[in-house]
Amino acid sequence: MIQAVVFDWAGTMVDYGCFAPLNVFMEVFRKREIAITLSEARAPMGLLKRDHISEILKMERVAALWHERYGQLPQESDVDALYADFEPMMLAVVHQYAEPVPGALALVERLRQNGIRIGSTTGYTAEMMAIVTVEAKKRGYAPDHLVTPNDVPAGRPYPWMIYENAAALNVYPMYNVMKVGDTVSDIREGVNAGTWTIGVIQGSSELGMSEAEVEACDPEVLQTRMNAVASIFREEGAHYVIQTIGELDELIPVINQKLQRGERP
Repeated sequence: MIQAVVFDWAGTMVDYGCFAPLNVFMEVFRKREIAITLSEARAPMGLLKRDHISEILKMERVAALWHERYGQLPQESDVDALYADFEPMMLAVVHQYAEPVPGALALVERLRQNGIRIGSTTGYTAEMMAIVTVEAKKRGYAPDHLVTPNDVPAGRPYPWMIYENAAALNVYPMYNVMKVGDTVSDIREGVNAGTWTIGVIQGSSELGMSEAEVEACDPEVLQTRMNAVASIFREEGAHYVIQTIGELDELIPVINQKLQRGERP
């Protein structure tokens, strides 16, 4: 039976559309006269932020731009320098992006009423999360446990943060856990941990739209975009894909029935 849900933070439970890191990544590269696109900035979302920068620099187009501007391909020292710019910029703005997404608070209340524990993982550092957790708590969201990449040997897509949550929440086997997130790295993390893994579309980094943009979008266009995100999640191994975070608990009886039949993720 499902005993715990491990949520991602930005783009899943707070910061609709996952805009805090996006804007900072764009600015960090702009300062180096490298014009990355929104899709390039978003593609590695969910990873530890230094790893995220490293993945952007590995992209063929970005590496070519870097070579053209600096006369060589990006080096590890360049990753370090970009991250040195990124971290203080992120710490300065992250407090502005801790608003829970619509439906998140009510969902958590329903889960707790049913005795389900609430864990969380993130691509943010412990220092960033020290700010986000305070601001989110002011707005009503406080999971039972948080694990950051600083607490484990490696962040996503490795499963260590989920394992740490399971230990802290006293949940085992791992098929009694659900992992919910909004990025490819979230899905990979959950699959690697052996949990039931769910992708959420609206509010996600993968969809990349603000709440106002979603509301204003032509329904057919929006559906096409959401279908594309759902396909990405399923290709990465997501067991389920939901449109909004508030739908999550509808899956619990479905999964519990599968568990009773002996099915596993």
